[in-house]
Amino acid sequence: MFLRDISNVTYLLLTHGAGSNRNAPLLVALDHAFSEHQIQVVRYDLPFRQDRAKGPPRPGDAARDREGLRAEILKIREKHPDQVWLGGHSYGGRQCSMLAETPGLVDRLLFSSYPLHPPGKAQQLRTAHFPKLQTPALFVQGSRDPFGSIDEVKSAIALIPAPVQLLEIEGVGHDLGRNHAAVAAKIVATFLGFNG
Repeated sequence: MFLRDISNVTYLLLTHGAGSNRNAPLLVALDHAFSEHQIQVVRYDLPFRQDRAKGPPRPGDAARDREGLRAEILKIREKHPDQVWLGGHSYGGRQCSMLAETPGLVDRLLFSSYPLHPPGKAQQLRTAHFPKLQTPALFVQGSRDPFGSIDEVKSAIALIPAPVQLLEIEGVGHDLGRNHAAVAAKIVATFLGFNG
């Protein structure tokens, strides 16, 4: 019996938004689409979701959610993969971005529907940490997302010193629409072609 060399394997740790879990249809579609390219995907329930099946995170949950993500990344790193990528939808993406202030923790970032600000409160930007991000990142945003318009996202990602790219999904909101397979295929093609 031969042991498989996993040193050339790339892992993607994906997490969910505030109202969802690891089985969110978009995350499942991304899992399938990345797996077709031999990327090992780990869909992860944040600690707040591990504690309660329903309901949004509480104000005190964010730090523990980031620590849960960090622990999961370190578990994956123990397998000695070639690369570790980190991604999240909405709240999960925000926690990933804040965790990625640690240089070298992961090799690439994927943010779907980054919650740039609360709906209707464009002055409450969640970008204070953006100038510290050194990891290449792809932002995926619906053109009708109330958490951040395309122009707002463009202005925000200009604060990031690392290579960044924006993929606009036309005509959809924060959930990126219902055609998950098509959106996932577009995200994967863009992410894998991104020279970050």
